[in-house]
Amino acid sequence: MMKHILVPIGSTESAKNTLQYAIDFAEDIHANIFVFRAYSSHAKAGTMINVDAIIERETNLYLKTMVNACDRKNVVIKLISAKGSVVDSVEAIDNELGIDLIIVGAKSNSIKEELFLGRTAGSLVKQTNVPLLAVPDGYTYAPVSNILMAFKSGIVKSKTVLKPLQFIIDKFKAKVHLLLVKTPNYTEEDLVLHKDLKEIQGTLTFTENATTFQGVLEHIKTHNPDMLCVFRRKRGFFKKLWEKNTILKEEFYSKVPLLVLKGK
Repeated sequence: MMKHILVPIGSTESAKNTLQYAIDFAEDIHANIFVFRAYSSHAKAGTMINVDAIIERETNLYLKTMVNACDRKNVVIKLISAKGSVVDSVEAIDNELGIDLIIVGAKSNSIKEELFLGRTAGSLVKQTNVPLLAVPDGYTYAPVSNILMAFKSGIVKSKTVLKPLQFIIDKFKAKVHLLLVKTPNYTEEDLVLHKDLKEIQGTLTFTENATTFQGVLEHIKTHNPDMLCVFRRKRGFFKKLWEKNTILKEEFYSKVPLLVLKGK
């Protein structure tokens, strides 16, 4: 089941588009949405007025304005504003409510066009354990029918890591193309598919590339997916990007939503 979707909202032009995508997606899978924004304040010592309360009010007003600008369909939408960092707030919300999926815009507040995942999306990918769906700037929602899943090892250690993908496959009757990328240091063990991967397999392609991303670049046009799926492993897809919270387009770019699976 996927009942609770968290949508972090920044102050970007694409924020409304991301939220509308999330609402459309939530309507199709009968989920509730929590629209979220983190805020921080730097009140000087001795300040009489309650700055936090004012900023929280303004944050909630911004979220209401954003929601009202969308077609809400019949989706239950709740607002959450929290003081502190996005990552800490998301972890606290997940602990309290149980978040099944984060839907976030791929672009950040940054005007740097070379970024695919901005600071917010990048930090959520790398520093939280909640599955995440990154929606490209300007992408319009459509039911998922064709998924390309790329990975460099068929070993799956977490029992829950594939659940979001399995849910999407079942809900949309989507076909999955598995792409096993043999990177330079692969072992024979990596080439054996876990039984859970075999169960979702529509087609299976083996490819030899320097990185998983290079494998995706080579094969994405062949399969023409409307969703891309990868594992976030400590030594995996985002390995060389791990130290920073942004992801450059030259390192990774997708014109379709990117589902990042994570094992708790």
